[in-house]
Amino acid sequence: MRRSLVIDTDTASDDAIALLLAVRDPHTDVRAVTVVGGNVPLDLAVRNAIVTLDLCGGADIPVFAGRHEPASRPLETAQLVHGEDGMGNADLPDPSRPPHPRDAVEALLETATTEAGRHDLVTLGPLTNVAAALDADDEFLTRFGHTYLMAGSPDGVGNTNAVGEYNVWADPEAAAIVLSADGPKTMIGWNISRKYAVMNPEEQDLLQECGPLGRFAVSINAALNQYARQTGLAGFDLPDPVAMAVALDDSIILEATDEWLVVGCDEPTRGCTLPDRRFERPAPNTRVVWKVDEAEFKRRLFEACRS
Repeated sequence: MRRSLVIDTDTASDDAIALLLAVRDPHTDVRAVTVVGGNVPLDLAVRNAIVTLDLCGGADIPVFAGRHEPASRPLETAQLVHGEDGMGNADLPDPSRPPHPRDAVEALLETATTEAGRHDLVTLGPLTNVAAALDADDEFLTRFGHTYLMAGSPDGVGNTNAVGEYNVWADPEAAAIVLSADGPKTMIGWNISRKYAVMNPEEQDLLQECGPLGRFAVSINAALNQYARQTGLAGFDLPDPVAMAVALDDSIILEATDEWLVVGCDEPTRGCTLPDRRFERPAPNTRVVWKVDEAEFKRRLFEACRS
């Protein structure tokens, strides 16, 4: 049976490539895309999602706008990293359509309930929408086959503060709700991206040679590339795409452990997601990925971008 995904995203440049991977995968259907404020304000994230789907063959996939900011704190975007528009300020076409009129959280709840067990959920942004769905239905995540989370940095190295990864840092209260909820979950953190999903200049050139989608992937990450190089990486890294690659085929996982994760909600530990390995800790709540097959991830990326 074909895979079916529901994707929750705060669409900026790396989210866009994750959407591309999912839509272009020959064995996967994308049932819906729900959008949350995060990397960019909600209206830009919705626009970026629709433009990306238009370009990669997903113009028929419904897009739903959700929460524009966390429930208990203001939204702090990552436009400094991804560009003011979230897409490297690339010259992109206008979206072909508005989002679906239905609220994203309502769409998530209905899809999970009426099609229970049919889909996997992939989250690529702050977990605000998912926490809101759990507030309405505490069994929400159990209604998916599996939930894959691009979230956290379990080795304690942050990209927003010393220990916090952006998606968790932006709404740590929501992350704490989601990680403690019932239902099978896999976390693919920023530790995976910075170790196994960095595109160096030579790989960027090869990606552009794949055709229009490859050039799209590189151009929208121009701002991220500059930021990443300034922070010591060899090129732009792709946290959301490598998380999506795991969701599409988790055989690329080379090392993972089951952990009870704790979330920091206040400074200076805001956004941390660290395993609690004390002797009398609670039972594990999340599978944490520590290593993936970098070559296979990049092979998938190049294949998805080829015309």
